[in-house]
Amino acid sequence: MKISQKGLYALQAMMMLARRHNQGAIKIREIAYEENLPEKFLELILLELKNARMVESVRGAKGGYALRRPPAEIRLSEIIRLIDGPLAPFGDADQLRVLIDKDEPHRALYQVFLDVRDAAAHILENTTLADIVNGRTGKHSRRPKKTKKAKPETTVLPMIVPASGSKG
Repeated sequence: MKISQKGLYALQAMMMLARRHNQGAIKIREIAYEENLPEKFLELILLELKNARMVESVRGAKGGYALRRPPAEIRLSEIIRLIDGPLAPFGDADQLRVLIDKDEPHRALYQVFLDVRDAAAHILENTTLADIVNGRTGKHSRRPKKTKKAKPETTVLPMIVPASGSKG
């Protein structure tokens, strides 16, 4: 799956707004500075997010942008689909299902592509801005840490010594 630079900027801006969700509207200049994003490009991205009703703008001296919904209600899949289109790196699920049904010699390959598409979509659809901001992402964050038995330390020293008089 590939996310465009525009998609990445949108995600970064939305994460910043999520971190500061209860602090009112944040100015574009502040978002751009804090996230190291180009301000003019960010303006276009935020306008697109506003038109999709993900953020709202506030005019005036204390104006700027804020999330329209709580971070726990905004899924990464929504943002990516808005900015970059379908989530799938291999086309949409319906296209793949048609290929699975019609192209018997390559059915197994298309099924793998469908499985990859479904897994990526599932992760993005089940991860919210709140999850990202609170560090509740990835397979390691959901499992309790296992305690490992202490193993005796072994030290391995490099044993390659150039022969005297040899090159290289």
